[in-house]
Amino acid sequence: MPKLKTKRGAAKRFHRTGGGLFARAKAGKSHILTKKTAKRKRALRQSTLVDCANFRAVSRMLPYA
Repeated sequence: MPKLKTKRGAAKRFHRTGGGLFARAKAGKSHILTKKTAKRKRALRQSTLVDCANFRAVSRMLPYA
């Protein structure tokens, strides 16, 4: 069986945690930041986990992660 290719765009956006889940960055931190509160922008800095509905799709994109 041939080796599977990793989707490079997904490799830049997700990484595997120690518990086997995938971590991702939060959306909404790139522009139109003046109307967002400092608390909201601080919360957007933190990473979060990929939802269980998308876990299978992300794991297929990253076969060796």
